[in-house]
Amino acid sequence: MTEEDPIEKAIGRFGKYQTWILFLILLGRSPTDFQLNNVVFLIPSVDYKCLDEEANNATNYCPCRQPEYDRNTIINSVTSEWNLICEKKYLASLAQSMLQVGILAGSLTYGYISDRYGRKIGTLIAVFSNALFIAISALLAKFWIFMIFRFLIGTAVGGTMLCGYILIIELSGKSFRPYLIGLYEISFIIGYTILPVIAYFIRDWRKLQLITSVPWLLVIIYYWLIPESPRWLITVGKKKEAVDILSHIAKKNNRSTENIEIIVDEIEKETMREKQKHGTYFDLFKTPKIRIYTIITALVWMFCSHTFYGINQYIGRLQGNIYLNVLLSAACLAPGLFIVVITTLFLKRKVGVLCTFSVAGIALLIFIFIPTSMEWLTLVFAIIGQIGAYTSFVQVYLFTSEVFPTVVRNSAMGFSSMFGRFGGFIAPFVVNIGVEWGSILVFSTVAFSAAILCYFLPETKDTILLNSIEQTETSNVRRPSQEITV
Repeated sequence: MTEEDPIEKAIGRFGKYQTWILFLILLGRSPTDFQLNNVVFLIPSVDYKCLDEEANNATNYCPCRQPEYDRNTIINSVTSEWNLICEKKYLASLAQSMLQVGILAGSLTYGYISDRYGRKIGTLIAVFSNALFIAISALLAKFWIFMIFRFLIGTAVGGTMLCGYILIIELSGKSFRPYLIGLYEISFIIGYTILPVIAYFIRDWRKLQLITSVPWLLVIIYYWLIPESPRWLITVGKKKEAVDILSHIAKKNNRSTENIEIIVDEIEKETMREKQKHGTYFDLFKTPKIRIYTIITALVWMFCSHTFYGINQYIGRLQGNIYLNVLLSAACLAPGLFIVVITTLFLKRKVGVLCTFSVAGIALLIFIFIPTSMEWLTLVFAIIGQIGAYTSFVQVYLFTSEVFPTVVRNSAMGFSSMFGRFGGFIAPFVVNIGVEWGSILVFSTVAFSAAILCYFLPETKDTILLNSIEQTETSNVRRPSQEITV
């Protein structure tokens, strides 16, 4: 379906009102961006001098009952406070993994909440609970309770990333999506860049958690500031609320409100051919097209996340000042936003994703054959691979949101995100297999595999967002030769 988007016709593709809502969502998700990147400051690998008699003041000696930590870089961390060294070192890795496990659970939970109870409710619960859980984690005295809150923070992080993105996508017109995906990622880059600056001046993990969370408890006022998605309201039969919100947005954007009720009636008639008013995860597997799309996008997310976080393992091993290293990593990703906008504007969705995945795969293949003595060249190709994986990740976010209809869009995003977190979770194990070229070959192969899988998804550039499963199943967007069922 490539005709004009009726929602865009009513409120404009992206006016002053949508800009205001985007600003609020990006501001509200700042704690999420901090949590995604602050593990190097919260749970770092810390050098220590062992004061045990038998250790003779040796550095990083194990076992050690009386460690004296190097506090020149970070004064107080989770590692030093709870002595996560030697036989407890695995707990540091576990604490890092708990955030990813939480994000996985949050993607599923908030995907359902958002599809069942609304985009607004899902977003509000996620952003507020995220700030609250982070603040509480800074006050805990027991490590095992801290672990529980790392998981809870992860659930809110997953919900914030998912629900906020879907809400702003559904408030926007189809012609603005290429710009929107780049704008939405600005928050991640800004948070990634600001974090090392904050951490440089705040070198205690508890204070760092409080400073990057407490001010955001004010997001509770978002209840009166952000609207519900009119697309979602129409799919669940709440016509009057949808008309009211669309009329409000149209007025804010200086557009006519005369035909809004007629537009909503037309969308409602098309959407309500199905009796189903809200989707569940089971609906992702009930019909042929939705089922194959679900399987493909889940695998693509897993492969994409696996490659991105795997490459980051190498970027993160750079020697030198930890604060400068994090800034460098953020700077490497910034150009990716421009690449995303260019590819989504001028290339078909599948072509853009295929190109960026291929760039990542080729760069990593070349990386394998570069002599280890040429450190600067290996760094260049590692960064190229990282940018390729990052831009693929961002585009896949947009691609997935366009492939699935409104009734199951958040559930599909949540399900795919779950597989993405699994890919990121297993990446460190591949990195640590002990053979560097073998690890890089795996990441390269996975990137190429994701590119191939994307070919079997429907092209969605310049198409309107479908609302019902029936519309998706009967859509003729794809060529007959691409019709496959499972």
